[in-house]
Amino acid sequence: TDLKVTGIDYLKSQNTRLHHTDAYNIKNLVVRRGQAFQLQLSFSRELKASDKLALRFGIGKSPMKTRGTLMSLNAKQEQDPSGWQISIVKKSGNQCLLSVTSSPRAMVGKYTLNVKTGTNIYKSENNAVYLLFNPWCEADAVFLDDEAKRKEYVLNDTGYIYVGSAYNIYGRPWNFGQFEEFILDACMYLLDKSNLKISNTGDPVLVSRAMSALVNANDDSGVLMGNWSGNYSSGTSPMDWVGSVSILQKYYNTKKPVCYGQCWVFAGVLTTVMRCLGIPCRCVSNFNSAHDTEENLRVDVYLNESGEKLNGISLDSIWNFHVWNDVWMKRRDLPAGFDGWQAIDSTPQEQSQGIFQCGPCPLKAIREGDVYLPFDGKFVYAEVNADEVYWVIKKVNGVDKYTRISTDTKGIGVNISTKAVGQDKREDITAEYKFPEGSKEERESMQKACSFLHPSGIIPRARFASIVPVDDKHSKPETVSKTGLQLQITNKGALYPGNPLEMAITVKTSTPGSWTINLASSCQLQLYTGKVKATIGYVKETVKLEGKSETQVPLKIAADEYMKTLASVEDEVLIHVTTIAEVQGTDDKLTNEMTMNFEYPPITLQMPETAKLNKEFSCAFVFQNKLNVPLNNCKLLVEGLGIFKMTEFDEGDVEPGRIIKSQVICTPTRVGEKKMVAKLTSTLIKAISAEKAITI
Repeated sequence: TDLKVTGIDYLKSQNTRLHHTDAYNIKNLVVRRGQAFQLQLSFSRELKASDKLALRFGIGKSPMKTRGTLMSLNAKQEQDPSGWQISIVKKSGNQCLLSVTSSPRAMVGKYTLNVKTGTNIYKSENNAVYLLFNPWCEADAVFLDDEAKRKEYVLNDTGYIYVGSAYNIYGRPWNFGQFEEFILDACMYLLDKSNLKISNTGDPVLVSRAMSALVNANDDSGVLMGNWSGNYSSGTSPMDWVGSVSILQKYYNTKKPVCYGQCWVFAGVLTTVMRCLGIPCRCVSNFNSAHDTEENLRVDVYLNESGEKLNGISLDSIWNFHVWNDVWMKRRDLPAGFDGWQAIDSTPQEQSQGIFQCGPCPLKAIREGDVYLPFDGKFVYAEVNADEVYWVIKKVNGVDKYTRISTDTKGIGVNISTKAVGQDKREDITAEYKFPEGSKEERESMQKACSFLHPSGIIPRARFASIVPVDDKHSKPETVSKTGLQLQITNKGALYPGNPLEMAITVKTSTPGSWTINLASSCQLQLYTGKVKATIGYVKETVKLEGKSETQVPLKIAADEYMKTLASVEDEVLIHVTTIAEVQGTDDKLTNEMTMNFEYPPITLQMPETAKLNKEFSCAFVFQNKLNVPLNNCKLLVEGLGIFKMTEFDEGDVEPGRIIKSQVICTPTRVGEKKMVAKLTSTLIKAISAEKAITI
């Protein structure tokens, strides 16, 4: 009689454990390439040596052997030319245990499996097998030789995204949730939707580039619609997400872009997609990030005489922080030496090859100034290395006169941050992106990068700056002025919304003589993109100092000067102070600026430290409004991956002193350390967040 297959057992629990894919919430088998997995076949009779048996793995719409999208694996062959292998482990009665190893360069995606015996073809239910990248396999381009790093960058489904300002950084908890229901299918849908040839889906360079394009909706109705307008009424405010899960589930369900994202949301979602596909990935926050539209490594900052930053004169901008991603891979497409972390960015900023995508660009190339290497090296190099040039605009006989006051070569690209491996703390990775400021290597890297940017030499920036002679910025480094003038901006206490903001400007001189200093300082509320929303206070003073001395000028702003702005802006705002000092009778000029964050009362999470699988426990979220102003339209958003789905509580208006408490009954579905994340938003305050771990 003909040999027929009567069933396939995918041996899911043992295979997924060995392939580190047991957390995926999906019925199908998920395995990683280049690593053996086993299948148990049942036949209508015992398998004989003369029987023909072949496993056929197909990928794409119409799999064909000639295109390499159909692997027909014969149990008697040594190895298939495609690099796949199959062998019989053992036979007993009508059963046969097979071992299958895919090629470490195999296409990544959803394969269908059919079994051919003679002229019979057997298709099982759930016959899709998902094949992912394999950081555990030495021959895979994404191999990462460190178990703790694989745990963090591939398997960790929670983490932090660092935000705030350069000298006041805080971690925003984020749920990546790469193993949650429908997330893997959403990633497979994105792979299908990308313009990648199916034969290129195994190349992490091309896959990560394609995903950086698809996570934004700009060219291809991808996942997220960016919005920095301050009006989010027709979608979800970027401040209101606690993770990627609801975004990707909604996208997969509707196949339409989800509204809205800003940089940390794009980076959070791209991390989820990369980790889900098996490419090691981390979120990277760059503080004082330059958005250099002309690739000339200069960002001009324009101030008026009061020290107010002026919007809209320069096309360039400096973001308080910008978040992108690093992915880990070998660059087989480049000369040797550029393997390891590569920067990719899905926030739509500038087009690359005609669409909004960015990277992968080797960190090594950014550090060394090899910005000609693919992809987008010049743009990323400028984000971390541009110089800031400060100009003051004064009216002279009715005409705007531009005076260059100072150049800051060290202010851009500081405290580049990511979550530390295996710990809930910040790791500073600035040294992976740039050599120490002022070192010989840094100067060489800068010269090399500049030679690829504008061979014609540095050109002035904004639309009118050509009226000002600009000296070459590689001239002598600035020396301390004759007076040894120094400026420092500090806050006297915590900056709570509803309280007066108390700050001070310290002016110092360090050389003999008597000095008269004109000081102008302004305090503005700005978005993290550097865009000014309102000026809330000034100070203009003339200070006299003798020799080596210092004085403090207070800058105090009453609550009602800024509270209206705070309530009218839908984004989180930062406090930005800019100071200009000019020493009379000399050409000594100096600027300094400082960005500070408001501080907020905390959310506390009350729950046990441990709980049992499938056994109920309760988790309470408690918040007391310790501010002296009411918080209107409070919403509490909570999520616990593997414990409970995203839940939203409408808390209404919370008066000063009032305590709110919301409770969730939780039933854990997965073991291990899990995290609860909570976020409170209101008209006044956009993002108070907290998280707590529990061991199931």
